[in-house]
Amino acid sequence: MARPLRFRLAPGRWDISRVNRDVFQPLDDNLGATMSAPWYDPPEGYEARRFDMDNGDTALLAWTDDHAYWVGNTETPSSLWRTDKEAFSDAPFDISRWAQRELIAELFEQSPWLKPYPYLSWFFLPVFLSKDGRETTRSFFYDHAAGFPDATRDEALEFYEAFFATGVLDEYREVMAGKLGTSEYFDPTRMAAAMGEFDVAYLLTEAGYDVTPEIEVATGHSIDFRAENTRAGGALIEVTRPLPPNRRTVSNPVAAIRDTAQTKTNGEGQLAEHGGGVTLFVDCSSFPDDDWGAIMGERPDVRHRPAVVFRLRPSGDVEGYAKGSVPVDLPWLA
Repeated sequence: MARPLRFRLAPGRWDISRVNRDVFQPLDDNLGATMSAPWYDPPEGYEARRFDMDNGDTALLAWTDDHAYWVGNTETPSSLWRTDKEAFSDAPFDISRWAQRELIAELFEQSPWLKPYPYLSWFFLPVFLSKDGRETTRSFFYDHAAGFPDATRDEALEFYEAFFATGVLDEYREVMAGKLGTSEYFDPTRMAAAMGEFDVAYLLTEAGYDVTPEIEVATGHSIDFRAENTRAGGALIEVTRPLPPNRRTVSNPVAAIRDTAQTKTNGEGQLAEHGGGVTLFVDCSSFPDDDWGAIMGERPDVRHRPAVVFRLRPSGDVEGYAKGSVPVDLPWLA
């Protein structure tokens, strides 16, 4: 799978002649390209150009006498192949801010429905403008309400916009945004599963916990989160998001959540090998009312304890139950 959008840092002497020879001409020969001034002034000390390809790809290059920064969702010219890659958070602040202003302006021009949601747009920019995933990731939000089955697009986007505006995941933007994926093949199931992690991060944050994603453990696995606060201490959290029965081979909602949880607890799943100490959160936010009502009526075990089974709505309303001694304090738990 392609990676989220990142910079390439190319050391060496750069000037407009080299830019024409090593960047523009290869792009124009292979794809058809237009080179122009950027939409925004580059940082002081840099010159910059924008490259728009005939197939809709875009790239930016900013350079000084001794290095250049390249970012784009197109083929990389061979002159930049053996260069180091940097995330937006790792590049110099002024370069990163300039490039992201350019790219967000382009995103809003292509998808004006994202304009009311600047924090969400910024957070997912590395995948919204990725080489392969720019259409699929945007379609997931536009056509599928970010995985909520009974909500409008605006309801879903307003919910996540408010969460990302808190900034609690800014430090982990690249790894978390990348979970949405950059594949050209649309997979709403996998994308909804990725949003389950954001749902759990929201619930933990609302309950007063600090969350840290991707916790490496001794088994070689990564657990989705560590949740900590001064009152209750810390806990390791793993997240799974089952498909509702109408999109699975199982016949009822109870079997659906047990079947999905089993992938984490059997065989080589993270929880099977970890040997305890992890709380499993089962996100049923994809379930319609009838299926969720059946689950709350029975409150089944999910073959792992402690566990939290919940359903979140874009209004922020949440309902769920616990099995075992859950080490995080969630006031809405039944």
